[in-house]
Amino acid sequence: MDNEKKIREIEDTFINPPDPKLPADPARLIRRLEKPKGKVDVVLDTDTYNEIDDQYALAYLIKSDDKLNLQAIYAAPYYNEKSEGPADGMEKSYQEILNVLTLMEREDLKSLVYRGSTQYMPSEEEPVISDAAKDLAERAMNYTEEHPLYVIAIAAITNVASAILLNPEITNRIVVIWLGGQAIHWPDNKEFNLFQDVAGARIVFGCGVPLVQLPCMGVVSAFTISGPELEYHLRGRNKLCDYLVDVTTKEAAIYYGGSTWTRAIWDVTAVAWLLDGDFMKDCLIHSPIPEYDNRYAFDDRRHFIKYVYYIKRDNLFADLFEKLKK
Repeated sequence: MDNEKKIREIEDTFINPPDPKLPADPARLIRRLEKPKGKVDVVLDTDTYNEIDDQYALAYLIKSDDKLNLQAIYAAPYYNEKSEGPADGMEKSYQEILNVLTLMEREDLKSLVYRGSTQYMPSEEEPVISDAAKDLAERAMNYTEEHPLYVIAIAAITNVASAILLNPEITNRIVVIWLGGQAIHWPDNKEFNLFQDVAGARIVFGCGVPLVQLPCMGVVSAFTISGPELEYHLRGRNKLCDYLVDVTTKEAAIYYGGSTWTRAIWDVTAVAWLLDGDFMKDCLIHSPIPEYDNRYAFDDRRHFIKYVYYIKRDNLFADLFEKLKK
């Protein structure tokens, strides 16, 4: 029976080939998933007020300007106890982006900030129109397959998915680095960035855009920091560092309690994937399918994505601390 099953699977591959809308040349897609050499243009999509890790990621990106040329910052929606709904979460994130830029004394970057979606995707065929989605749909057209725009996404993927629906041609001109979903070995896929907008995630995982996934639980969950480490490395260095220490400590007291805690600041890793340091390990896998019941489905006929499976925690924190203290 096992041999018969394998034969049927092989036959099915030829009878039902991959979706013709997806890239016909796997090698071409794989080349686009290689880490870029030299300086690259990036945009950041972030739900900055949701958790303190977004503020770390935004500051880390700005202070990595030897490699990353920031073009735009998009405020993303979120809905939890810190917002009254996706629209309120997006607006609070927009204001928090401006607050971080003020702390960093980077008034020059405030013109690059765009408000994003006020709701999640109503379906897999309907975009949510926003300044952020429209900007990405237009901005990406200035790039090419050989010299793409890198989209670092650390929130619900609504803005990015909407831009792709508004202008599908941009899938040939961008590379998406998304922190979202759980590890493929994790028992469920109920991760905050993903389960808020499963329709948006299905668009991004299914449209054939070059995608780098950094899963949360089971992979990036290893990137945690403790209170004593923060106090030692960042306290008193500058206004931004003091703010990050204070808010991280406050959040830890709310969510973890007790005198001993470590706090994941996951979002930093999405920025780090583009940098030149030895910060993580990745591999190619067939794009999984985010399902509406908080699990993945798998199909080996689907196109490849780059999948991060290990974080070199100490290496990355050393680089993060050095840059934040500047």
